[in-house]
Amino acid sequence: MIRIPASITHLLLDIEGTTCPVSFVAEVLFPYARGRLAPFLQAHGEDADVAALIEAIEQHWASNSHSEAVALRRLHRTEASGARGAGAEALVPYLQWLIDNDIKLTALKDLQGRIWQAGYASGELVAPLYADVPEALMRWQAAGLVLAVYSSGSVPAQQLLYGHSQEGDLCPLFSHWFDTRSGAKQEAASYRAIAAAMAVPAQQVLFISDSLAEITAAAEAGMAVLFSDREGNPSRDSGLFERISNYSQLTVDHGSN
Repeated sequence: MIRIPASITHLLLDIEGTTCPVSFVAEVLFPYARGRLAPFLQAHGEDADVAALIEAIEQHWASNSHSEAVALRRLHRTEASGARGAGAEALVPYLQWLIDNDIKLTALKDLQGRIWQAGYASGELVAPLYADVPEALMRWQAAGLVLAVYSSGSVPAQQLLYGHSQEGDLCPLFSHWFDTRSGAKQEAASYRAIAAAMAVPAQQVLFISDSLAEITAAAEAGMAVLFSDREGNPSRDSGLFERISNYSQLTVDHGSN
């Protein structure tokens, strides 16, 4: 049993490998978005907010020095020279490459979230949270902890996932949502910024993630941390940090903040 001390008032949670299986993201969400990029961009590429995302992705592509990205850019230029007006759909090969390599580009994450929205709305997508998660979230909140999310997925994508879980809409349990607009998850400055946004010292925050690099950064920022060790996670190395595999093991020492 692991006890959350009274000094901790806020609980910051990663999603993939922490509250939701990695397989759902890698084997369901990513392929769902990947296969629907072209029709989505064709239908919405001229919408002002989507156009801004497209511009950010184009800028990223133009500056990406990875050999495969460069090759895709050369191919795109060759094809574009003989076919004017290809539009936003011309970005699809690069977007698919980003997804296949799990590149955490903020504009891509936003775009994926918009595509997933239709899937959640239709019932095609339902988030399979770990069985112990819904009860734990309700128990922690009832005990007075302020719950927050920090994921590389966009905030709208996070809210879609928790809003369409196997236990229904769990979004009301959370008070704060953070994505890579707060900074890279492997940098201590991101966690300091998140603590400041929640108006608490970092020492009052407990962060749980399946990434050793992330909890190392959070610990450097002053947060308490736990390593999420779940079956199916790609990495099970917790370094010197304490690990947890079931949130029924995590109890709160105080009844209110």
